[in-house]
Amino acid sequence: MRTHVALLRGINVGGHGTVPMADLRRALGGRGCADVVTHIQSGNVALTSPAGDDYLAAVAANPYPEVTAPKQLHALFRAGPVSDDDRERIVAALAAERAKGGRGDAVARGRVVWLHLPDGLGRSELATRLAARTRAGDQGGTMRNRATVVKLAELLG
Repeated sequence: MRTHVALLRGINVGGHGTVPMADLRRALGGRGCADVVTHIQSGNVALTSPAGDDYLAAVAANPYPEVTAPKQLHALFRAGPVSDDDRERIVAALAAERAKGGRGDAVARGRVVWLHLPDGLGRSELATRLAARTRAGDQGGTMRNRATVVKLAELLG
């Protein structure tokens, strides 16, 4: 059974930042990880490692379980807990979303900011602001849609 999910930012399906998944699996194996499986060409990885993992708990804390459309629910994963500064950024992003007539919403739970985007990701001021890189060590985190979040949970077994 796989015990961890790794979400790598900046690995794209095409264009800049592509990384062959076979190379990624090999590199992780060389660092002591086992049972390494990648999901699509995007830096989504399930693996076994002796370090701790809280991915399934984060997924279970989804504040929008009724939202099943993959394009309407996204999770912004952070390297650490959402800080007070992050919360202020979320409030400002929500205000900008409302000012533009958007219906999006966001809730921070632990290390994840959940975004409910009824109008989709592409038109959301909220998503644009929260997905922007920051000066934080994790550059603001990495975002995945509901379908990917669920698939990675399944890969954990």
